[in-house]
Amino acid sequence: MTGDNKNLILAIVLSVLVIGAYHFLYLAPQAAKQAELARQQAELAQQTQQTQTQQQGSGGGQVPGTPQTPELARADAIAATSRVKIKSPDLEGSINLTGAAFDDLQLVEYRETVNPASPAVVLLSPSGTPNGYFAEQGWISDGSAVKLPDPKAQWTAPDGAVLGPDTPVTLTWDNGEGIVFKRTISLSDHYLFTIKHEIENKTGNAIGVRPYARIQRQELPHVAGWWVFFEGMLGVFNQTLEEIHYSDLKDGAPQKFDSTGGWLGFTDKYWATALIPDQGVAVANTFQHINQSGREIFQTDYLARDAITVPDGATAAYEDRLFAGAKVVRTINQIQEQHKIDRFDLMIDWGWFYFLTKPMFWLLKHIQDIVGNFGVAILIVTVLVKLAVFPLANKSYASMSKMKKLQPEMEKIKERFPDDRMKQQQEIMALYKKEKVSPLAGCLPVVVQIPIFFALYKVILTSIDLRHAPFFGWIHDLSAADPTSLFNLFGLIPWTPPHLLMIGVWPIVMGVTMWLQMRLNPTPPDPIQASMFNWMPLIFTFMLASFPVGLVIYWAWSNTLSILQQGYIMKKNGVEVDFLGNIRNSLPFLKKKPAS
Repeated sequence: MTGDNKNLILAIVLSVLVIGAYHFLYLAPQAAKQAELARQQAELAQQTQQTQTQQQGSGGGQVPGTPQTPELARADAIAATSRVKIKSPDLEGSINLTGAAFDDLQLVEYRETVNPASPAVVLLSPSGTPNGYFAEQGWISDGSAVKLPDPKAQWTAPDGAVLGPDTPVTLTWDNGEGIVFKRTISLSDHYLFTIKHEIENKTGNAIGVRPYARIQRQELPHVAGWWVFFEGMLGVFNQTLEEIHYSDLKDGAPQKFDSTGGWLGFTDKYWATALIPDQGVAVANTFQHINQSGREIFQTDYLARDAITVPDGATAAYEDRLFAGAKVVRTINQIQEQHKIDRFDLMIDWGWFYFLTKPMFWLLKHIQDIVGNFGVAILIVTVLVKLAVFPLANKSYASMSKMKKLQPEMEKIKERFPDDRMKQQQEIMALYKKEKVSPLAGCLPVVVQIPIFFALYKVILTSIDLRHAPFFGWIHDLSAADPTSLFNLFGLIPWTPPHLLMIGVWPIVMGVTMWLQMRLNPTPPDPIQASMFNWMPLIFTFMLASFPVGLVIYWAWSNTLSILQQGYIMKKNGVEVDFLGNIRNSLPFLKKKPAS
């Protein structure tokens, strides 16, 4: 096999491995994803795990479970209880005075679709509503016969109180037996609630209690199913990140972790909730699944291992935090640094190759802050990457130009030894050695592009900053596929093609630029390889059509810059750049017929 064949095959294999693996192994059709979710739900529904019951200071040391309640509409459930409003530039909703639960929260800066008039993203909803999702804190008795507030306790708040960035709210509950419980809730750092718990003891005896907190999701949440980012239950315990898929709990056995401090909660693609205990307190953390009358319930909770003793006539206090909001990188990092929360930045899944993805995001975000458009930032980052590898690419393109210039000599060798493939290869390798040409040099641009492609792919799919980020024209969301399609004439025909035929403008541009760049490379001598070489751009066009358009724009722009750079190097090395001739040679029906 000749050196240029090895070069081409290696480049093709590398590209196909990366793109093909993404598309065929992990980007399964939506129908398959839904079928798998339905299968998991059916398995979970067959479990017979015993339902947890309410604990009301019985000394059992159990975090409360969930009472059976009829399913209510979200708006009806919110209207049925007394509440304290939450209003900030980032959040709107309310705190339920029944149980002092955080169960009504909307992310007002984010919309369900790219249409700014679409509803705000709903994060938390009351228990018993469709997809109930809430957080609450409380106390467990450490053996003392004392009445404690439970999830049904009716707390009181000052009339007209509204929780905001500069207006904390204090909730009060009196057990009628000499103990007053207070919760002062502050909202800061965009999505961070700080809760100071106080207990005033006037019973005549000392009491011992342990703080707990929990987040509960009712029904199996929808997950996108992409391998690129994690969705599920997670936490950091003693400097170690634990990620628990919902299916990991399908056998009904809770997963428990002990730690000092740390945090735990739920993460979706763009949103998350997390319980953050006092970072100096030893806690027992639990991830569990409860099958309650056929309804799937997932819960993360922590319980302090040591009791807080409140002497008679004294007041004891404990402070914890709740994060509930969007996974904005700067916000997450600021919370970690300001409150010294261990590895809170792992809330964002940067992956195993974080040393590539984090710098890529940092660079994109800083450029976007300057130019005001993530699409333009992607174009600029591509130019910077090309400049960084310019010397390496120049050597590669120079070597490929020499190989292309040697094509006539290689053809003569094949004519001299038409039936001896081994001799052909020996002579061609001797020619490469004589002309100081490396057949592997042409692979370098592909090899360099693979990690850049991966890092950008991860950033575009993971970072909320690129969600609904517009470019120009019809591109209103760089994290979604190009919405146009060649097969309905880009919207002129009132027909929505099937997913496979959604080949938009940008994928076509990418395919054309890829094809043009390939025309600058040496032509494989083997007809089969040459045919595969010609079909590669079309295959990639279909494969990348469903990818985020931001990634397709990067690839198309990178190809364009490569064409300009490679064309310049070829001319510098005396190699003619004849696109029209290459087009005729690669497409048989365009070849000129020999004169009769």
